[in-house]
Amino acid sequence: MYDVERALAYHRNKRPGKIEVIPTKACRTQRDLTLAYSPGVAAPCLAIQKNPADVYEYTAKGNLVACISNGTAVLGLGNIGALAGKPVMEGKGILFKRFADIDVFDLELGTEDPDEIVKAVCLLEPTFGGVNLEDIKAPECFYIEAKCKELMNIPVFHDDQHGTAIITSAALLNAVEIVGKRIENFRVVVNGAGASGISCARLYLALGVRRENIFMLDTKGMIYAGRTEGMNAYKAEFAQDTKLRTLEEALEGADMFLGLSAKGALHPEWIRRMAKDPVIFALANPDPEITPNEALAVREDCIVATGRSDYPNQVNNVLGFPYIFRGALDVRARNINEEMKLAAVRALADLAREEVPDAVSRAYSGRRFHFGREYLIPTPFDPRVILWVAPAVAQAAIDTGVAGIPTLDHDKYVERLEVKLGPERHLMRTLLNQASQAPKRIVFPEGDHPSVLRAVHLIKEEGIAHPILLGDEERIRERARDLFVDLEGATILDRHFTCEGECSTCMTDDPYVDTLFQLRARKGVTRQEACRLLQRDRTYVASVMVLRGEADGMVNGVSTEYRDAIRPAIQVLGIREGTSVICGVYAMLFQDRMVLFADCTVNIDPNAEELAEIASMTTDLAKFLGVNPRVAMLSFSNFGSTPHPAAKKMAEAAELLRLRRPDVAVDGEMMASTAIDTEYMQRFYPFNRLGREANVLIFPNLESANIAYKLLAGFAKAQAIGPLLMGLRKPFNVVRREADSEEILYLSALTVCRAQGLLAPGTYIRPASKP
Repeated sequence: MYDVERALAYHRNKRPGKIEVIPTKACRTQRDLTLAYSPGVAAPCLAIQKNPADVYEYTAKGNLVACISNGTAVLGLGNIGALAGKPVMEGKGILFKRFADIDVFDLELGTEDPDEIVKAVCLLEPTFGGVNLEDIKAPECFYIEAKCKELMNIPVFHDDQHGTAIITSAALLNAVEIVGKRIENFRVVVNGAGASGISCARLYLALGVRRENIFMLDTKGMIYAGRTEGMNAYKAEFAQDTKLRTLEEALEGADMFLGLSAKGALHPEWIRRMAKDPVIFALANPDPEITPNEALAVREDCIVATGRSDYPNQVNNVLGFPYIFRGALDVRARNINEEMKLAAVRALADLAREEVPDAVSRAYSGRRFHFGREYLIPTPFDPRVILWVAPAVAQAAIDTGVAGIPTLDHDKYVERLEVKLGPERHLMRTLLNQASQAPKRIVFPEGDHPSVLRAVHLIKEEGIAHPILLGDEERIRERARDLFVDLEGATILDRHFTCEGECSTCMTDDPYVDTLFQLRARKGVTRQEACRLLQRDRTYVASVMVLRGEADGMVNGVSTEYRDAIRPAIQVLGIREGTSVICGVYAMLFQDRMVLFADCTVNIDPNAEELAEIASMTTDLAKFLGVNPRVAMLSFSNFGSTPHPAAKKMAEAAELLRLRRPDVAVDGEMMASTAIDTEYMQRFYPFNRLGREANVLIFPNLESANIAYKLLAGFAKAQAIGPLLMGLRKPFNVVRREADSEEILYLSALTVCRAQGLLAPGTYIRPASKP
């Protein structure tokens, strides 16, 4: 069950809703304005008038889909109307953008008249490259889609019909393979005769299931020849000449149950009637007709799929519609035909048989996926889906003559699609899921800060850590109550250190004071001062906890200046063995890529040796985050163009790293503009060792790195994740001051991952002594 207040806050906060329109061209100067609008806009207008196909060259039509609904069949909510259905359509737009980089306008139509809907949709054809119909009740949805497809020359796709049909068809193909049966002999029982159920049955016919082997039921029971009650022409397609009337009867000897009905509709005992190795797709939402545990309890040989992510074999429409539209749009298809849908089915089925990469396992808490009874179809967060489904759909459109382009270079198209994947899309979820695999104890010195308390709620919800909150217990609990944060499962630690007279407490039995004194005794810290540091600054308390093994990691900084947040941790935790520097790395997330910046927070003016070691650690972080690192040592000079000591320092750092980490692709010194421009680099410096743009940027000093990441975060709207601290002996990260709860969540996840031992450094061989 979801948190209603949190869901409302999610949709309301910052700016209402979930979507916005962002310009893709500059419009800051008078010159920009003359190009964007009058008089410059006349040029593309006249070009399109002369050649209508040019609309795809000069406008967003080719990447724009309309999500259209009248709110008469909103999933799980029924006929709530067009206005109430708008959040769902905005959500659909997010999925299109998130998974396939397709822009969406959601359009809610205030009518239940099918012909009015058809007319409205058809009138929108000049605007959009495709139309996704959604949440329109049956049987009207069949008529609306068919009529729009007949009248329009852009793809029209009713996802409620075809999405589930495509995903379950892929799962069906693989299930048939696993149980060793022939699809033409497969006996299928469909419980639910709405848009999805009928479309599933139609697509199963195309796969080879025989019509006489499909038995369909609705709330009135079996759909049989001669039945009149609750019937329509679409149900009549699957009316059987049979004496069977109930689901229990229909399941006798059946090979497959497809449920698109309601929770508990399939009684466990009825499964005993089914054939050997029964296939059960229980897709009622949010609760299935039967859970996998219930089904397996009575039939160990069954294969079960549901619509839920907490069970194996999740049937999720997001595996289909974003990539189907991606392929259709990219070849300017006039419609989405049966061959294109079948191409998507076979691509999904084939992908499930491939070896699953580690990145997918990390996205699912380290679970290993192998083709079989619990892995019939790819997972929704498998980044390869777009690379398999979109090209298959695009090629099918070309092969069947509905595409607007004659040919497709498959390899080049896949390369274009890979650009859309950007590792930033999966970074956050990968970290969270990996952390949840083995939660660790994370201590928060600022335990009474509202953002930390909200983050604790998220941390518990994600299951990534056991939070330890430092501070006054009464104050923490009071603030938590005000924020509606449940602290159950979190530990509150309210430590007090007293220094009175001769500091007897410190002198006798306080292990924290003893530990800190031993660490800092030769750094000018007396026992009494150690006690005062612990009393005055909870970061010292947290650092000692981590050092003593009473916590596995620490996160702070939300209410503290960075230098004050990091100093106690460095003093207590110290530098990792085999390392000579600590550095702060920012992962800068852009729309199409992730780039790591270092060192942004610690070393003011590092020398060449230190820069090489910083680069080495940043490279290891990049690999952990799923980036194949290409390291650029940045300067104001390109490969010796300016003979200055500052430039020579960066060239020396590159050479040191290359000698001591031959596994790292590194070059420099080079200007930032060269490092990020593949074409320029290859044209003027073809001897470079990177081959393409760099994704790990090592700055010559703290000033330049700090300025660069803050400018990009401010002006380019790049998301800055960090600083991610490297080189400390124990896991510790500092969030930016006034960070929100999600930033704290993500840094906590990374801290947990480090505590799990996942960020193993490469071998960087330092010289025996420094000059």
